[in-house]
Amino acid sequence: MTAATPGVLAEVRRERERQEAKWGEQTLDPAVWLMVLGEEVGEANQAALEHLMGTRADLSHYREELVQVAAVAVRAIENLDRQQAAQVRTVQV
Repeated sequence: MTAATPGVLAEVRRERERQEAKWGEQTLDPAVWLMVLGEEVGEANQAALEHLMGTRADLSHYREELVQVAAVAVRAIENLDRQQAAQVRTVQV
């Protein structure tokens, strides 16, 4: 970790809160979460290529997309943990 890590993680948390407000709690299959994550990675790739090709002067859009990638990954983990906890409760009943 670096001195910047807490600030970056705070940005990811804010993005997660934004996603939650927009979409609510979503229970999706892990394969669907990977598709959503792949779409976000694709947007980060696009932003990086735009910078590389000279059509976008700075990397701020790329950075925004990376925060979204991280937030979607966190959301997928949260979803998986919630589903697994529900399965354990079902088995224990």
